[in-house]
Amino acid sequence: MSQEFVPNNLEKVPPAPSATPESTASREPVKISIIGSRRGVKSIIHTLYRLQFAEVTAWSPLQPTGKPGEFVSMLIRQISFRSE
Repeated sequence: MSQEFVPNNLEKVPPAPSATPESTASREPVKISIIGSRRGVKSIIHTLYRLQFAEVTAWSPLQPTGKPGEFVSMLIRQISFRSE
């Protein structure tokens, strides 16, 4: 890539209140990438917004991949696993 991938400030997830080591161990960041033309990536981001998957502003700014006309945008979601 021509640039380092820099996440958007809006992607920072605040820590859980009074997080204990046990509760933080059950959280995991998952990175979701969309790669394609500028128009295609924006279209998928807006479709996912309409499906209430993520806010448009939660995605990183488009970054060129190094291939002509190809861009990438990333979303980082924190997922929780329930203890059994």
